[in-house]
Amino acid sequence: MKINTSLQEKFKQLQAQQEALLATNFYNFETLKGVVEAAHAVKKPIILQLTKSSIDYLGLPVAVGLAESMLKYYEVEGWIHLDHGDSYELVARCLDAGFNSVMIDASEKPFNENVKLTKSVVKLAEKYGANVEAELGYIAKLGQQTDKIGFTEPNDAKRFVEETGVNALAVAIGSAHGFYKEEPKLDLDRLSEISKVTNAALVLHGGSGISHDVLQEAIKRGICKINLATEIKNIFIKTLKNKLINEDEIDLRKVFPVATSAVTELVSDKLQAIQIESHSSFQ
Repeated sequence: MKINTSLQEKFKQLQAQQEALLATNFYNFETLKGVVEAAHAVKKPIILQLTKSSIDYLGLPVAVGLAESMLKYYEVEGWIHLDHGDSYELVARCLDAGFNSVMIDASEKPFNENVKLTKSVVKLAEKYGANVEAELGYIAKLGQQTDKIGFTEPNDAKRFVEETGVNALAVAIGSAHGFYKEEPKLDLDRLSEISKVTNAALVLHGGSGISHDVLQEAIKRGICKINLATEIKNIFIKTLKNKLINEDEIDLRKVFPVATSAVTELVSDKLQAIQIESHSSFQ
């Protein structure tokens, strides 16, 4: 695994250059391979994300081992990140297992409770030199209302970062997890205001389904990390279904690669789309 810098240091570089990292969730060996092959092909760094559900499915040591070995094999600069960690205990387990970055998501709790829990995670992560991400505002999760309003207020973001010491902040500016019923309208002016009042790396959740032009504009206004998950699951399963419906092949080694390649194509496209200008990503 090729890591030249901590994720915190990488974010500082990205902020100075108006660039962003793509953060992709993986769910099994095949989706992981598809993501890392894409990063290798276009020579870009990547953040590999695991949710609690994926950790429970794969097993924590197995999930970390797969990610580390895949990054090393393909010589890709990458970081392993806990996505939407819901407890201090889960964060601690992931840090012990070797995660480079963790997210504690207490965004649905009152502001002061969010601050308290996030601050405790920041203190814990310092012992590991790990990056910490939190969330402020309402970003609809799968199954939740997407029309509910709860955008991040710039002054709240400033206060939150100052009180917690968090490295990265997921902001609510109109995106949502899962697919959109119509093209989302991001509040980019709000994003600019948040960027002006805090030096935390800003994160855009719900990157699936947002146009390339909008993603690039969001990067110019301060976004340093863009999450991609739903589109990866969707393209993998749809491709696999189309493959299986037309034949009776039962050899997994013959049917899975088609779906894996579809993930590689998707992630390659996303990695190239978020590059505003051509820069060397890593040496």
